[in-house]
Amino acid sequence: MTHTIHKRTLFVCLLFVIMQSSVQAAETLPALQNEHAPQNFAEMWAGFDPRSEPLETEVLKEWEEDGVVLQIVRFRIGVFKGKTARLAAVFGYPKQAVANKQKLPGLLQIHGGGQYADYRACLLNAKRGYATLSIAWAGRINAPDYQVTPAEVKLFWDGKTDDPRYQVTTDWGALDGYHAPGKNPGNQFPGIEPDAWTLDNIESPRNSGWFLCALAARRALTFLERQPLVDPDRLGVYGHSMGGKLTVLTAPDARVKAAAPSCGGISDRYNRSPLFCQTLGDNVSLKQISCPIIFLSPANDFHGRIGNLPTAINEIQSSEWRVTCSPHHNHQDTPDFEVATMLWMDQHLKGSFTFPQTPKTELTLTTTDGVPRFTVTPDESRTIHSIDVYFSRQGKTDEGPQDRLNTKHRFWHHVKPVKAEDAWIANLPLGNVDQPLWVYANIRYALDEPVSGAGYYYRPYTTKSFNLSSLLQMVSPAELQAAGVQATREPSLLIEDFQDNWRQEWFSYQPDKWTITTHKLNDGLWKAPPQAQLALEVRAVEANQMVVVLDDYATEVELTGGPDWQTITLKPSDFQNLVGESLSDWQGIHQLKLTPAEAQRPARGSKTKQRILGKNWRGPQPTFQNLHWQVDP
Repeated sequence: MTHTIHKRTLFVCLLFVIMQSSVQAAETLPALQNEHAPQNFAEMWAGFDPRSEPLETEVLKEWEEDGVVLQIVRFRIGVFKGKTARLAAVFGYPKQAVANKQKLPGLLQIHGGGQYADYRACLLNAKRGYATLSIAWAGRINAPDYQVTPAEVKLFWDGKTDDPRYQVTTDWGALDGYHAPGKNPGNQFPGIEPDAWTLDNIESPRNSGWFLCALAARRALTFLERQPLVDPDRLGVYGHSMGGKLTVLTAPDARVKAAAPSCGGISDRYNRSPLFCQTLGDNVSLKQISCPIIFLSPANDFHGRIGNLPTAINEIQSSEWRVTCSPHHNHQDTPDFEVATMLWMDQHLKGSFTFPQTPKTELTLTTTDGVPRFTVTPDESRTIHSIDVYFSRQGKTDEGPQDRLNTKHRFWHHVKPVKAEDAWIANLPLGNVDQPLWVYANIRYALDEPVSGAGYYYRPYTTKSFNLSSLLQMVSPAELQAAGVQATREPSLLIEDFQDNWRQEWFSYQPDKWTITTHKLNDGLWKAPPQAQLALEVRAVEANQMVVVLDDYATEVELTGGPDWQTITLKPSDFQNLVGESLSDWQGIHQLKLTPAEAQRPARGSKTKQRILGKNWRGPQPTFQNLHWQVDP
């Protein structure tokens, strides 16, 4: 009798396995018909239903921290070429929400290239009343006692389960949606050509990592909406860099009720493949977005170029949008700007915040003195801390990936506008009329109470204010000339007087430190004369070392300390790069930095050791005056 039961049980189990194998064999995506690749957005997503397949969720690890339940989970993406692909992620929610039977808004967080799915996003979002899923589309995970670096990802690929560092993570099965590094040679994201590890055997957008990861993100929305404590009608998505583009690729999903891409999703419009451009180009997905969306677009970002932002706004179907653009910043930001993501979600998923309207602006080119005038009318529904106008002469109408260096080091002139009735007016004196004029305004508003969150790279922040920008306006040299604009600003030997609002033309990613950086030397108004020396007056309470950095070249300066101003005079040969080469002249300098210490790092793959200049600063921060080009008579 027992023997019969065992045989019957074995048969049932075997039947179950066969049935499971049969289910798994069903492909997630339809096969190409007559070897015809998808030619547009609709064809690319045709036949895919993110809800149709079981999730088969497994919890790999669970723990609690500060009243938040955190899990490492993994669930099924789909079946491709006969193999199941599974997505790992970090999931977190406030523990009390379960006891209170609350329905929480759900957030999908998408990391960027080289980044990780990170528990800190889930932890800090949970403290604000969200359930968050941070997806590890590249396999990397950062969590306590669950570290998956590229080394552990490789162990997983190789199946080295006996290695003590082995961790289960994202498994793309027969495909390759990994990045930095990918499982196979090359970069599978910008290319859509066929290979052994791609879905289609002809050029097809379904071969790109962008498509695969966007598909995985839509499956992640399914995971969120099926959690008992998540309100499926309140889902938001946000991501940084590559995660910004993936946010834009995911936001057309009707389940997304709010989106916040940062540093990505607006500029991927250039590819050698026309088919890529008409299916995976940013403009294609932007035209499908109807949910409320805010773009976090630092003005010097190389990946999400601000010059593409007005076009992106015109492309989206949503009338509910905002932008926030920090001047000078490239691919990272400070809390006043980063917080926009959480405030946007608070407004559209919780109804607990209301953004002011985008400031109204008017650019007047024809004036009596030939100086353009920029008028700003802000929404005064919240307390305004500051109103600032920024303009640049270094924009390009046809700016693309090849302009990365100029994009990163574009200098933004600052003007403090003057109040005139209900508006604020800024005059924009130009040094020439042969370059474009780009201009926008920033309004910094007070928050009713401090807001904390995890920034672009998961660094915790707290801020008492937030920034809202106007949309960039761009004017060509021909338009300036036709309007009678005059060159009224003269070149200057004085680079910085460190008076009034001087910090608005310098920047730092760590406001609590005194390191400051500027792109002023990249602007022709401060071009160094022949044989000039760089001079600066510094006052430091205690003796210290200060480092002056010009692009990849740096020099240490000894500061004697005390109440008196110390004059520093430097020539090009004082500056050296990592391999000891001296700067030959002042031509072509993009960036100037003053800092207590600097690490000159080798290029990736180089065996050269890094060089550390300077050291920990002692005493109060230094003060500066009279940074200028000194020309001896």
